[in-house]
Amino acid sequence: MAPVLSISRRTRNTPWTQRNREHGVKAYTVYNRMLLPTVFESVVEDYHHLKKHVQVWDVACERQIEIKGPDATKLVQMLTPRNLTKMKDDQCYYIPVVDENGGMLNDPVAVKHNDNRWWISIADSDLLYWVKGLAVGKGLNVDIFEPDVSPLAIQGPKADDLMAQLFGEVIRDLKFFRHRQIKFNGKSHTVARSGFSVQGGFEIYVDGTKQGEPIWDALFEAGKNLNVRAGCPNAIERIEGGLLSYGNDMTIQNTPYEAGLGKFCKGPAAKGCIGGEALRREQIDGPKQQIRGLAISGDAVPPCQNAWPVMVEGAQVGQVTSAAWSPDLNTNVAIGMIEANHWNIGTQVTVQAQDKSRNAEIRKLPLIT
Repeated sequence: MAPVLSISRRTRNTPWTQRNREHGVKAYTVYNRMLLPTVFESVVEDYHHLKKHVQVWDVACERQIEIKGPDATKLVQMLTPRNLTKMKDDQCYYIPVVDENGGMLNDPVAVKHNDNRWWISIADSDLLYWVKGLAVGKGLNVDIFEPDVSPLAIQGPKADDLMAQLFGEVIRDLKFFRHRQIKFNGKSHTVARSGFSVQGGFEIYVDGTKQGEPIWDALFEAGKNLNVRAGCPNAIERIEGGLLSYGNDMTIQNTPYEAGLGKFCKGPAAKGCIGGEALRREQIDGPKQQIRGLAISGDAVPPCQNAWPVMVEGAQVGQVTSAAWSPDLNTNVAIGMIEANHWNIGTQVTVQAQDKSRNAEIRKLPLIT
């Protein structure tokens, strides 16, 4: 018998848990102590549909940390080496968040409302406690809390059509990583052109749990002619697109330079963040390992539940952290952390996968565009 997930009150429901069940969710993972769907039809069927049509994703597990007060901008800049000084009030930034050693604590999206109010839309971790600890330790004048705000993602090539049918044609003018307010049932919600997919789309930051099901139902009613389905972040599409998963592809043991995020660690801002000095030293010396794509030979690989060693002439030179069979590329695709002497594109390696040893080649990310 396959293991099952025991769900209790400690595993928080989302505003759309019931709707996911009604649409036939087949598997979950737990993310920020919330249920995150991982399969509806099948991973492969969900993949093909995502690339052709439009899906509505319950990503309420991307919890928001609200930072509010006179020192809000100062605190957010302390969290990340990315320069925020030119960020506008309607922008979203992808930011590495690091500790005092430069280790990655999270790779959230920062949503700026104004200098005194920010949301940090987090990946799977207890980042809230780190942020609160910094604020208390530095004596900053801010309030830090988790608001009742839950993201709902609309992803796929028909995402613009679906959103326009519900919220009007003006939504098409929203630029990438910009946000604006929309009205639904007389209440304002923040919507951004963003999402954990390279197919393009939007994330609606639904303000209030009770607003969740009405917005979901309205999207499905508006999208009847667009073959809209319930969906979720897709492992195959994510790996093809080179989208990193915190906790899988990088952890606190890795720096932004190792995660391929060095472009966010330059300039005066890097000196002002908590891990700035450690990152400055690494910028000079260079990382010893770094994220790369891989193409792995053979038939479809099993799920990558544990890191797979990457070998060259009997010595380990890295590890594969995410892998899947790509129907569109007709090969296994993977993301891994590879040592500097072996990370050049085209390098031939061996991957000790869960089922057997396989030949592989280092590839540039993203693996497909």
